Amino acid sequence: MSNRDMQMDKELKKRLEDFHTKTAVSAEEIVFKKFPSKILELQELITSTQTSSSPFYLPNLNTDAAIYPPPSSANGDSEPESKKRKLNDGALNGKASHDPNAGARYTNQMLASQLVQEVHGIVKKECEDLADCIDKVKLWINLSMPKIEDGDNFGVQIQEEVLNELHRSQESAYNLRDAARQSHVNRAKLCSKILKYPHVEDYILALKEHDQKQVYVAKQNLHDIRNVYAILTDILHKNITKLRSPKGNNATAMY
Repeated sequence: MSNRDMQMDKELKKRLEDFHTKTAVSAEEIVFKKFPSKILELQELITSTQTSSSPFYLPNLNTDAAIYPPPSSANGDSEPESKKRKLNDGALNGKASHDPNAGARYTNQMLASQLVQEVHGIVKKECEDLADCIDKVKLWINLSMPKIEDGDNFGVQIQEEVLNELHRSQESAYNLRDAARQSHVNRAKLCSKILKYPHVEDYILALKEHDQKQVYVAKQNLHDIRNVYAILTDILHKNITKLRSPKGNNATAMY
């Protein structure tokens, strides 16, 4: 049989059509149910940030800038200093070392902010939900695109514009999701300075300002995510006819 005579197996074709149908149903459920409900859900969350029970309530933040003993000392490690030095030297020579502080110049400990971690966790979850929903809608639109041919491409252009907006929104979700990592990196640098220069009060003040900014920015990120949902919902609803059937009536305006 030549390549031109090859055709998809009927059973396989039916299963693939079922997949396309389920993809469309899932995407439209997101567009008409999930997106609108997320707008209202996030609006309620934003409103609740003004209450004292919310992790985003700034007066609840209490930055712990204290310096604690290293974990090994806190666990009652009575290992002789000379033995510890030998273990550290072994690690430098390529040998395994079980000392978690091996190679560290300042082995004292500073604790991460639990409140900042909590607000980052909320924002990360919202970003992941948004990116996942956009993936499903993008797949549906891509599968709804007709074959490439001349003429009557207005609906396809609308699909492409909507896909571009979905892509930009997904990139925004990824960037907001990455904010927690950058926050921990910047905070670690300040903590390192405090460990090295504990007598410099400005480093402690800088750490407190850093934590306050992270809570504030996380709250603003909730506004951004809500706005993304609102904009996507508006665009998708206005252009749903062309998204479903791009080769339909061209009299429908895009926006």
